[in-house]
Amino acid sequence: MSEIYFQIKSMVVGFRLRPGDRLNESVLSRELGVSRTPLREALNRLVAEGLIEARPGEGFYCRKLDTEGVYALYDLREALEVATVERACKRASEESLAALATWLTEMGMDVSGLTVAEACERDEAFHVKIAELSGNPLLVAELKALNEKIRYLRWVQLDEARLKSTKDGHKKVMQALLARDSEAAINAMRDHISRRLDQVKEAVSKGISSIYMDQTDALTGRVLNSQDVA
Repeated sequence: MSEIYFQIKSMVVGFRLRPGDRLNESVLSRELGVSRTPLREALNRLVAEGLIEARPGEGFYCRKLDTEGVYALYDLREALEVATVERACKRASEESLAALATWLTEMGMDVSGLTVAEACERDEAFHVKIAELSGNPLLVAELKALNEKIRYLRWVQLDEARLKSTKDGHKKVMQALLARDSEAAINAMRDHISRRLDQVKEAVSKGISSIYMDQTDALTGRVLNSQDVA
């Protein structure tokens, strides 16, 4: 069942199943080569994670992509990330902070030659590592789950300007962590991840356009070159 779950989850996260569409269980069952029982188990697991919706008497539906819902997700992300970085400042060991700084220098900053999807994965990894330094596994789990819900829009937004902003933001957050300056770390994190409503609207508009023009593979597979990440 886990393989089926991950296959469908990938389709949902990448919006290969279009926003708001009813999921045809018979079609999915044939496409994935599985019976309805394990398929239904996987779908129910995704409902529990908030990635799809179950409507009594109607079936399963792909999650919507609307401005208000996405803005709420970004607002939640800001609250979670501020909480993790504040706790990491207080609780992380010197060794773990030094290890994170080394990882950021050697791996986190250089995304040249990676695809958009790989670059986003590396960006997420930095934030998850900070959450792990908070010492609270529930914060880590919540952040990972939230990342899956906004990942598609981060793919959409990843351009040259966003890459430079991301790298600068990571540097400022890391500097504040090393100095154990909670206030500076919170402010740097908030500046790094906050999104205005107009930015969210633009991302949603671009995301919907990419989905309905079937551009997801081209979007996530674009390879970043040195000019992109300068």
